[in-house]
Amino acid sequence: MRLRTLLVLLAVVPTAAMATQVVVTADRLLEQSAHLRSDVAAGERIGLPLYELMTALQAERTATAALWAGPSASAEAVRTRRAATDRAAAEFRRAAGESGAGSEEADRRVREVLEGLDELTTHRDRADSRVGSPDSTVAFYSGVISQTIRFYQDAFSHTDDGELAQESQVVVTMFSASEMLAREDTVLALAGPSRELTTTRFADLVNAVGAHRYLYDRWIVPYLPPEDSDRYSALVGSQAWQAKNRIENHIMSDHKDIAFGVRLPREAAGWPAAHATWAAEVEALNAARTRGLLAHADAKAAALETEVTWLISVSGGALLIVVVVVTATTRSVLRRLRVLHDRTVTVAEQTLPDVVARLQQGRPVDDDALPSVRGDRDEVGRISDAFARVVAVSVDGHRQLAAERHGFGSFATGIASRTGNLVSRQLTLTEELQDSFGSDEALLAQLMRADQLTVGMRRQIENLLILAGGEIPDPHTDPMRVADLLREAAAEVEDFRRIDRQALDEISVDARVISQISHLLAELLDNATRFSPPRSRVIVRAELVADGLSVEVEDRGPRVSAERYAEMNARLHSAPPYAVLAENAHRLGLFVVGHLADQLDATVTLRRSVYGGTSAVVIIPERLLVPTEREEVRRTAARSHIPAQPVSPVVPAPTTPAPAAPAPVSPLPVVPVPAAPPPTDAASGPRGADGGKPELVLHVGSGLPVRPTHERAPDRAQAGAGAARPVARGGDARPALPERVPQTHMAEQLRTARPAGGGTAAQDADSSGGTVRDEASPEEVADAWAEYEDGTRKVEEELRQDQP
Repeated sequence: MRLRTLLVLLAVVPTAAMATQVVVTADRLLEQSAHLRSDVAAGERIGLPLYELMTALQAERTATAALWAGPSASAEAVRTRRAATDRAAAEFRRAAGESGAGSEEADRRVREVLEGLDELTTHRDRADSRVGSPDSTVAFYSGVISQTIRFYQDAFSHTDDGELAQESQVVVTMFSASEMLAREDTVLALAGPSRELTTTRFADLVNAVGAHRYLYDRWIVPYLPPEDSDRYSALVGSQAWQAKNRIENHIMSDHKDIAFGVRLPREAAGWPAAHATWAAEVEALNAARTRGLLAHADAKAAALETEVTWLISVSGGALLIVVVVVTATTRSVLRRLRVLHDRTVTVAEQTLPDVVARLQQGRPVDDDALPSVRGDRDEVGRISDAFARVVAVSVDGHRQLAAERHGFGSFATGIASRTGNLVSRQLTLTEELQDSFGSDEALLAQLMRADQLTVGMRRQIENLLILAGGEIPDPHTDPMRVADLLREAAAEVEDFRRIDRQALDEISVDARVISQISHLLAELLDNATRFSPPRSRVIVRAELVADGLSVEVEDRGPRVSAERYAEMNARLHSAPPYAVLAENAHRLGLFVVGHLADQLDATVTLRRSVYGGTSAVVIIPERLLVPTEREEVRRTAARSHIPAQPVSPVVPAPTTPAPAAPAPVSPLPVVPVPAAPPPTDAASGPRGADGGKPELVLHVGSGLPVRPTHERAPDRAQAGAGAARPVARGGDARPALPERVPQTHMAEQLRTARPAGGGTAAQDADSSGGTVRDEASPEEVADAWAEYEDGTRKVEEELRQDQP
């Protein structure tokens, strides 16, 4: 998950949670306010009519009890009470029919009250007819009144406001206390003029007195608001209430037990007058407390609605501020992180690779381009500083590695140069032995073998020099034909007899890159001969193409997968570190070829051959090619009808300690002429007799090229004129050079006469003992090379036969 998404979630989740909490709280408060509004509406619509009905039923109950007590009770008073009850019942029915009571419990109480009212007529008729007992009639009225009180008890029971619940409980308790007073009035009415009560009725009277006194003293007076508390104090201090208390006290203390019950004292006769006075005050107190409860509930509902309004307003503002702050903070963090990301990516993808490349190339590095430690205290700044320190450590490590690589390269270059000098001296010694024992063909073959192995050793040393970052010094001063270049590259390979060369175009290579191209092709040819069957042929062909010169090396080796070709081609185009070189020490040829291709700006591609083997295609840029001088000389001589003078390439040896590149092979083998060894410069290696670079020497019997030596440095004019002039010995003079006798040291096959147009080199010499012509047609070169190989094979067979 992206960091931007996480920050957005970090901003959205708390905001959404806070908004949800506000909505839930507001919804709860609004629901509570709605309940209170519903309770207030139900109380005003049903509660007040129900209270009127309750007081009417209490008065009717007392009148009905008096009617049961004796004929002295006025029937008109009963009808008046019943009429008042009917009016209150009608009003209650109308209010209950408009809508519900606000809660399930209150609705159930309303239905119970309505059911009791439906039975009211029946009980009235029974009371008028004196059917049943007065106790059952009183119990019916008491049951309906109890249902009305329970309505008030259930009306506010679902509210979550503790204060309103307590106030509603006080109201219900006041109704219960007034009901106790009404029952006390009813029991005294049942006593009648005789003031006699049964034991059960007297017990009900005593319970009613104790109950209403306990309720007022314990559960009503302590919880009355100030205004209602003052009204109650006024009620208690009135004469009527004092008279009530005196009558109750006399009843409790002065009653007399009779055979079937209790006879009340005479003071009980003053009860109706006192009751008529304080009863109205009790009803007014109850009604006031009921209206106060409804008003308080309405105020609570309004307060809740106001609280919701403030909650939404304040929470909305707070949410807006939170959103703004979180958005600004998120944008700031994202902006800084984006800057840090862009800077990090730039350093990681551009600056650091460029610095590493410069360090690997030994170039200086600008430290200002690297990130620096700023010392910021926040988290993003500390991350930036940590990244800067990581980059600094990485650059220091690469700088140290580059220094070690450069040091190792210098060390390897020095070792390669010294070893190359030794190899050159070894080649010089081999040439001296060849010159001295050239007549012994068996020994000469062994010397040729040693010479070939030494050449391979020199190529490996040059590989080390190339991989260490050095360059092969090129001793060539004249361009070389492609055919000679292919021959020189093939001569560097141990199994050179399996190589077929095809130079399809006559073109030459610039002298500056002859050694590099020869070494590159030698590595490819060596690789082709090593990884192909021993008796298979390796073909190397060269021809001009649109981009320059194409040289293709094709073998008959085993099949290679496409993935392996991709891996090897990648290895050709990248300079690996020493760790990779160490892991692939047995396959360094491809790395050497890659290095040389980079230096030459050439391209090397490995692919599958049509014969199933591997084909290596080298494209040498056109800028490294030059026209062939021999072709130009030959065309000029043909136009003027004058015999062309031979042009022999003179390839000097390197003057530096580094190993020299292979020299071209002459089309025909030439007999070497022994000469006295010239002085050797320990610092610069062997040099020619004239102080210049040694020339190329070709050996009889093998035709293999070796590195130029210092033994022969005759003047070119003398070489062109014919035989060498003898020099008299004496003093510091050099010994006389032996004369060259044509065909004396040539193989038997080369002495035979050739058909017309294909004479040997000896036959092409002029009559004055002149110069041996090394210029030949491609057909002559091919025939000479075939004869040379045939002679070499015969010599090897003879040597093997002579061995025990």
